[in-house]
Amino acid sequence: MTEPVSESRRLTVFLVDDHAMFRAGVRAELGAHVDVIGEASTVAEAINKIAAAEPDVVLLDVHMPDGGGRAVLDAMRRTHPHVRFLALSVSDAAEDVIGLIRAGARGYVTKTISPDELAAAIRRVADGDAVFSPRLAGFVLDAFASRPDVPVADPELDQLTNREREVLRLLARGYAYKEIAKELFISIKTVETHVSNVLRKLQMSNRYELSRWAADRRLV
Repeated sequence: MTEPVSESRRLTVFLVDDHAMFRAGVRAELGAHVDVIGEASTVAEAINKIAAAEPDVVLLDVHMPDGGGRAVLDAMRRTHPHVRFLALSVSDAAEDVIGLIRAGARGYVTKTISPDELAAAIRRVADGDAVFSPRLAGFVLDAFASRPDVPVADPELDQLTNREREVLRLLARGYAYKEIAKELFISIKTVETHVSNVLRKLQMSNRYELSRWAADRRLV
């Protein structure tokens, strides 16, 4: 069991986010509280640099190309299980929160959090606590306590990448391919590819089956 971090020692933090402006803002805001010892904008870069830096806490974005925060967690959990992760995302979707916690994150807060609150959350995660923005805590309690409709383990859902889940959610809400492409800033061809991959992985034949499957899991 990892010992709590001494209050007198400045924590080391690593930032993972694919938006440079956001990383710069977080670095500036946290500078008075912690030592930001590195940052990465891609999954591969994050995995390599975190392994070398071994920070106390990694601030991890959820939605990035190549699997996003989930891919980073999956890789690091096998090789550096002592590194603690705090998800910091614009998304407050239940499946994102639950998916990251299942993958090994110690907490999940949204990007509306204040700098002081974020610094406190980092300290708590470093000390071994679990930290969530107030509204998000309910998702986790539901998933790991009594709600059968948000399963603790869902092998089918776990097959899908973050981007495939985003496309699936919009598809289930009735969006056309063109509307999904506009919403996610990707091409219609890319949307078609994601839908084909989801159909193949879930062994379904059309969007109506996918919509029903997503609704059953409260992904809509």
